[in-house]
Amino acid sequence: MADTHVLFVEDDDVIREATQLALERVGFTVTAVPDGLLGLEAFRADRPDIALLDVMVPGLDGVSLCRRIRDESTVPVIMLSARADAIDVVLGLEAGADDYVTKPFDGAVLVARIRAVLRRFGHASGAGGGPEGGTGHADGTDGVLVFGDVEIDTEGMEVRRGGAHVSLTPTEMRLLLEFSAAPGTVLSRDRLLERVWDYGWGGDTRVVDVHVQRLRAKIGQDRIETVRGFGYKLRA
Repeated sequence: MADTHVLFVEDDDVIREATQLALERVGFTVTAVPDGLLGLEAFRADRPDIALLDVMVPGLDGVSLCRRIRDESTVPVIMLSARADAIDVVLGLEAGADDYVTKPFDGAVLVARIRAVLRRFGHASGAGGGPEGGTGHADGTDGVLVFGDVEIDTEGMEVRRGGAHVSLTPTEMRLLLEFSAAPGTVLSRDRLLERVWDYGWGGDTRVVDVHVQRLRAKIGQDRIETVRGFGYKLRA
């Protein structure tokens, strides 16, 4: 990932400079800017591989910037927040962020989270294929799974609902692939954190819940069922 280009939007000079140096030390190319409007300009000019957005930045706050990026791209986004308040986390994830990190953060942890998101991005983009073992209900076309009016092309990494293309972020696609690999099976939030977000440690299950909500909005509210106290399952 030595050629990975990171857009970093952070208004605190000390944090911005120290984090930029830490990321460049491990081989990332970093464009660091102090406000959201400059961040939007840099995103459009440079088309980075991943964006790190602080929630509270001037000009255009991080959540609004994430929405603007999502209107134009599925590039992975990690939100950074000095608070772990539920509203900060949920707003960032609902805006389209793939993950979030609470400040103050350890540089090594941030690098690990960036690499995990990038691995997920490559996997969901087709670099590594979908989860093994998923068969679903085939419609006669190799690599296509059908669940009601939802068709998942696991080779082309495309989803259609009622014949219309559904635009998913890489994280949403990876989540759907995980569900489609085991239709009718209840998947716990911890398992989804491990398999989709690549967390080898306990993570915040709100990340899972918000992504499931986003996925439901795109493929149908009833397609993914909540099993209270256990997790979620895809209706076969």
